[in-house]
Amino acid sequence: MTNAVIDAIVSRRTTKYYDPAVTLSDDQIRELVRIGTTAPTSFHLQNWRFIAVRTPEAKARLRPLAWDQPAVTDAAVTFIICGQLADSSVIPERLAPVVEAGIMPAKVVPDWEGPARGLYFEHPQRQRDEAVRTGAIGATAMIYAARSLGLGSTPMIGFDAEAVHREFGLADDEVPVMLLSIGAERPGNWPQKPRRPVAEVLDLI
Repeated sequence: MTNAVIDAIVSRRTTKYYDPAVTLSDDQIRELVRIGTTAPTSFHLQNWRFIAVRTPEAKARLRPLAWDQPAVTDAAVTFIICGQLADSSVIPERLAPVVEAGIMPAKVVPDWEGPARGLYFEHPQRQRDEAVRTGAIGATAMIYAARSLGLGSTPMIGFDAEAVHREFGLADDEVPVMLLSIGAERPGNWPQKPRRPVAEVLDLI
């Protein structure tokens, strides 16, 4: 029996060649981000932001900062995936809709805020680690969503993070975790490359 979700995951490949004539509408881009933001985050912080670089002018600004990778300009959109430093003070605000939806009692909110403060306050490395985890998990959801919609994707860490931060006006608490190009593939892309055997990477204890 086939499973569409699993099929999208196991058939995904990193796209090298895009059809630059195919664009995505702003609504399609918004939908990819909406799907990405259903991914889990620590304490429901949702500490991410997505910058959709989609116009020729914006792509021209980004490409030289991204090692001149063609995917930046050939793909329909390249997202700058931003993780935000974990900040426990935003938890009441982020949990308010959860309380309003009747999912969580209001009295539970301090039980989340206290441990989060202990985990992240005055721990800058943990704050940054969480920013990277959050951005990566959100981007992964978008990668598989793109595949399920018949689109290719290219996650990239080959870029000048400081220059991207400066050129695209990231906030002081934002980390550019990766670039993620998404668009229509053209012929010539490799299939998914074979992976190491499960026996080499799994310990059953």
